[in-house]
Amino acid sequence: MDPAAPLGSSERPVRVAIIGAGPAGFFTAEALLRRSAPEFDVDLFERLPTPFGLVRAGVAPDHQQIKSVHKTFEKTAAHHRFRYLGNVAVGRDVSAEELAAHYDQVVYAIGSAGDRRLGIAGEELAGSHSASAFVGWYNAHPDFVEFPFDLSHERAVVVGIGNVALDIARVLLRSPDELAKTDIGTHALEALRASRVREVVLLARRGPAEAAFDLRELRDIAALPGVRVQLDLAQLEAAEPGLAELEPAARKNVEAMLAMARAPRDPDAPAAERTLRLEFLCSPVELLSDGHAHVRGVLVERNQLERAADGSVRAIGIGNFLELEAGLVFRSVGYLGVPLPGVPFDAKRGVLANRDGRIVDGERVVPGLYSVGWCRRGATGVIGTNKADAHAVAEKMVEDVAALARLASEAPGAPGATPAARTHAAVDALLASRDVRVTTFADWSALDAVEIATGRGRGKIREKFTSVGQMMNHLLRSVRDDDDGA
Repeated sequence: MDPAAPLGSSERPVRVAIIGAGPAGFFTAEALLRRSAPEFDVDLFERLPTPFGLVRAGVAPDHQQIKSVHKTFEKTAAHHRFRYLGNVAVGRDVSAEELAAHYDQVVYAIGSAGDRRLGIAGEELAGSHSASAFVGWYNAHPDFVEFPFDLSHERAVVVGIGNVALDIARVLLRSPDELAKTDIGTHALEALRASRVREVVLLARRGPAEAAFDLRELRDIAALPGVRVQLDLAQLEAAEPGLAELEPAARKNVEAMLAMARAPRDPDAPAAERTLRLEFLCSPVELLSDGHAHVRGVLVERNQLERAADGSVRAIGIGNFLELEAGLVFRSVGYLGVPLPGVPFDAKRGVLANRDGRIVDGERVVPGLYSVGWCRRGATGVIGTNKADAHAVAEKMVEDVAALARLASEAPGAPGATPAARTHAAVDALLASRDVRVTTFADWSALDAVEIATGRGRGKIREKFTSVGQMMNHLLRSVRDDDDGA
């Protein structure tokens, strides 16, 4: 690298650190690296040795087609101006301030690691869990494999009616023999084989017209052998007069649910072994204890809808209560971002403080700092939403290159901000000085090959490593074997 060359030239590319190797991070890298001017050089950091974020640890194991987007990310990783630095945690191994000193631009793509609480009594009881913990558990995420999920109860309640809620319901209701062919964690598969869950109830505080799931998710469950979907026809018919006013997706949801509820039952069909029940217009007000600090049920209040002047709809309790017996409750009411030391945070919105992707400190835009994906806009949309988001933020980064070059020329002596600090060697030396065992994309490819081979031997798509220790020990053994072979 030529320190005297113009910023963004091939001799002095813009050095970028992207924090988070999920879809938002990879899409941002792809958007920057495809450009010929200005030129960017990208280091993608991830706290785990494994990349791909929610594609690996969030998408349900029986949705392998969605997971195939990783092939696009692999093409980005092959770019000659891309590096993957796995097993590096910002805040533990390197600070936000150090990243700002070693890179021209830093992009945070850290997602939303927290979850929204219900804010009701009993939420702390055993048997009450976040949706994110259960999703991480069945996907063998190292943070969640040891979570104690008790599946010995016949009814589970999921508070929420989005896609994640339906994923949880489908995994609980689907035959374990079908899940056994996927990349589900073996620990989760064994627990599901012994599961006594026979009914999953989804609680939605608003009505059928406000349901947030994709229709395909509900149809997938309705098509499962031995599973029936139970709907309240009266609730659905109450929403029918307003169908023409709904957005297309909401209209299709209501129409499909009406068709399911009205479909005649085949008298010769075998009785369903498992049930998905959708309960609209009700909110949990308390999780009930069995007297031994474990959930025994949910106290629910019925709601009615009120339409505000701006057209929005809210649910109002009507004082009609019922108890649902359940030993397992999941809250699936949204994810929240978590603060990162050294990066401004908007606690009210649960995102990194930003203005259209540029990080702000109060009203001041912080030069060279950006956020993308869920940590920018909140936990909304699907994987493809992050691609458009990433490209929009990348355009802002391109716009800012000239201003960054001017700042550098006006303050050439800024601590740590010299071009010499903004090199691969400087970053590698910093991490080496702290004994950080950085993993590369080649390391991930080696782990990937082992997971696929092990899974194939067990009739699965892959058998995932379940801890960082397992991964690092395998890589260290591989290095020793290579050294012995040499």
